[in-house]
Amino acid sequence: MEHSLFNFLELEQKDQIRQLYTEASFIVAIRYYGYKINLYLLHGSYVEVFYNHKLDLIEKITPLDFNHSRMKFYQDQISLGSVAS
Repeated sequence: MEHSLFNFLELEQKDQIRQLYTEASFIVAIRYYGYKINLYLLHGSYVEVFYNHKLDLIEKITPLDFNHSRMKFYQDQISLGSVAS
């Protein structure tokens, strides 16, 4: 079975969650506005999981955007430089 970010993103959210918890490596969690964002490494791609603790709900799962201002929160805690370049 081919592992790709595109195939992962085409899955239903419940299947994405299952795959993240069984196949991905948890990297770090940050707080960003009303979210707790968990960063995972899945088959060579970074994926963010946006959890709204007030609603007790995962609102979205997206590939990491290396150009987003959130990157400074990650870079304070871990080194993603070699992957981002």
